[in-house]
Amino acid sequence: MSTDLDDPRFTAFGLFAEAFTGLSNRFNAQFDQHRLSAVEFEVLMRLARSPGHRLRMTDLAGQTSLSTSGVTRVVDRMDRDGLIRREACPSDRRSSFAVVTDAGLRRLDEVLPGHLELLQQWFIGQLSPAELDGMLASLRKIRDAVNPCATAGTDGERSAA
Repeated sequence: MSTDLDDPRFTAFGLFAEAFTGLSNRFNAQFDQHRLSAVEFEVLMRLARSPGHRLRMTDLAGQTSLSTSGVTRVVDRMDRDGLIRREACPSDRRSSFAVVTDAGLRRLDEVLPGHLELLQQWFIGQLSPAELDGMLASLRKIRDAVNPCATAGTDGERSAA
């Protein structure tokens, strides 16, 4: 075998993937308690943190881990559950907005205290402030390179992270 299996690039990405999987497992258990999937939580957070609590469907797809058709399915399900609603775009009849509802904001209010505790315990609390600053800068750099649409629909001053 000519490839060096000890290449530090494998190690870097492997550690990132292992950390992400471990954190996701801890978060998913907490989301389940609040009748949310990780994707639904991601959608609610993106919408709640966006100007007017809304995003165009295409921008929501760009900011999440979902395809355009995947966003449509999730939004349809969440709309049926009353967590978000669709609004027609007044300037483009082909486009629509996903908007978080009061019920969606209440569900976030239920989830966020426990989620923040988990973030602090298993993620933020593991790093010094300088380590966290460096990691955030690095993650934004990588995110912007691999997903240039990640901040689509934001007001430009807030991070989509």
